[in-house]
Amino acid sequence: MTIKKKLRVCVAGATGWAGSELCKGIALTDDIELVSAVSRTNASKDLNEVLNLSTGKNIPVFGTIEEALDIPCDVMIDYTKPDIAKHQVITAVKHGINVVVGTSGLSDNDYQEIAAIASQHKKAVLAVGNFAISVVLLNKFAEMAAQYMHHWEIIDYASDRKPDSPSGSALELASKLSKVGQSVKTIPVDQTKGIKETRGADINGMQVHAVRLPGFVISLETIFGMEDEKLTIKHEAGGSAKPYVQGALLAIRNVDSFTGLKRGLDSVMDLA
Repeated sequence: MTIKKKLRVCVAGATGWAGSELCKGIALTDDIELVSAVSRTNASKDLNEVLNLSTGKNIPVFGTIEEALDIPCDVMIDYTKPDIAKHQVITAVKHGINVVVGTSGLSDNDYQEIAAIASQHKKAVLAVGNFAISVVLLNKFAEMAAQYMHHWEIIDYASDRKPDSPSGSALELASKLSKVGQSVKTIPVDQTKGIKETRGADINGMQVHAVRLPGFVISLETIFGMEDEKLTIKHEAGGSAKPYVQGALLAIRNVDSFTGLKRGLDSVMDLA
């Protein structure tokens, strides 16, 4: 009987809101092993003690990705901030490691650069704006709707403490819908009378609006309109990071199925 080797994973941002919940989820799996972590505020500690895990082995926490990657791993998943995530992703790829990106706020230009480096090193980067299965389905349903309803706008809701705007979830959705087509604008934004900025930002040919208020965690809405009818597709998240764990584990398990860059959890799922 052949025993399948466990996937060795490094989590960057392991003690954050989403990263800590993922680490707890990994600790309960039989096929994934957490071997190292990155957390500036908890460097030099054992992640078991920081997160109250019981893995039976030391999981060292490092202050930088360079230090963490001295411990061999198969996948690095990044749950940090956009101003450092790009560096960490590129560093991991150049170390010959596949990467899952859970960090929000990287731009299309960032991903173009990452894609080129991943292809050059024959490694995989899977960028996921949101790991919740409900968001995967929202994206899929929205792509279907855009084929038949040619007017749409995206509304991105999040906490007032979220620093990036729009969210990675909204950027991912806009990227996917742009492959279907551009949203039709009956009155072009540049012909708007009054304050044009109230029409939102043009991202990949569609208007995207970002709301940042206390009381929101993450919500994403696409509104489609036709004469005398409209369709609203909306995802709403609660205060827990638990909904993102299963999607992140799925991403870790499937990131080695391609080379280069893919965006969206659905790109490694069978949703046909």
